[in-house]
Amino acid sequence: MVTEKQEAEIIRLAKECIQIESKAVHDLLDQLNESFIGAVRLIFESKGRVVVTGIGKSAIVGQKIVATMNSTGTPALFMHAADAIHGDLGMVQFEDVVICLSKSGETAEVKVLVPLIKSRQIKLISITSNIDSYLAKQSDHCLYTPISKEAEPNNLAPTASTTAQMAMGDALAVGLLSLRGFSPEDFARYHPGGALGKQLYLRVSDFYNLHQSPKVFEEDSIQKVLMTISSGRMGATAIIDQNGSLKGIITDGDLRRFFEKSGNMNETKAIDIMNKNVKWIDPNEMAISALRMMQDYSISQLVVSQNEQYLGMIHLHDLIKEGIV
Repeated sequence: MVTEKQEAEIIRLAKECIQIESKAVHDLLDQLNESFIGAVRLIFESKGRVVVTGIGKSAIVGQKIVATMNSTGTPALFMHAADAIHGDLGMVQFEDVVICLSKSGETAEVKVLVPLIKSRQIKLISITSNIDSYLAKQSDHCLYTPISKEAEPNNLAPTASTTAQMAMGDALAVGLLSLRGFSPEDFARYHPGGALGKQLYLRVSDFYNLHQSPKVFEEDSIQKVLMTISSGRMGATAIIDQNGSLKGIITDGDLRRFFEKSGNMNETKAIDIMNKNVKWIDPNEMAISALRMMQDYSISQLVVSQNEQYLGMIHLHDLIKEGIV
């Protein structure tokens, strides 16, 4: 059973871990120099891909850097340093740029791999915590990630060093993203299945035709309004004139209030109880804009209209089902 004393020690160590890793990232600010600019320029001007390699924990960080670059417009692939010297080096093409991650810059696999890369006249960028290492000295550009100590108590397990590597990789990706003019629309193309991507490419026009478009005319009876709302399953119906122009809306809440006050269904028409202040949206607007309107006005459906013509409705449940929320 964990004692209170142990709990206190856990919190102390966790805070120390975060402080050490925070310092490791903060210290990178002084390393964003000409070498960093040179590395970004080299990748940007290359006609090939970025091949990221490493061993151990650095290899895992390398895979994350590859994923970040691919999702932000820089074609990249991962090559494990151990596999590279047993055949995988063939994936590296003449115009590619290799990024090698290694805390020490002196591991056996790296020392075997680097001469093979250099012999093929392939440009090499290193991310290392040892600026005097073999890897650093053989690189065209060295991105130095200085680490005074790891974040774990024994100063052995890669923690602060891998955090710094990851931050440096993100900084490279962001620099390249800026040069490429990578836009939210580009992001959506690379992330079509995620919620963020859907927010950037799905429009109102993708939703409003999923259902019947509940509507009645201004002179229709309250009975017709009730039947239309019930069958439409949108919780509301639009009110239109003979030309199809949007004139108002009646929600199930409007009906409840009507029956509470009067309940006279014989002579009441749609025009008598409709709300003329209709919240509507153009079909070309982004679906996320419709969601925000619904949130702002605390409504669950939104009328879709263009040039004063009623087109249909979009419902909150459709946006939730699609995963935009």
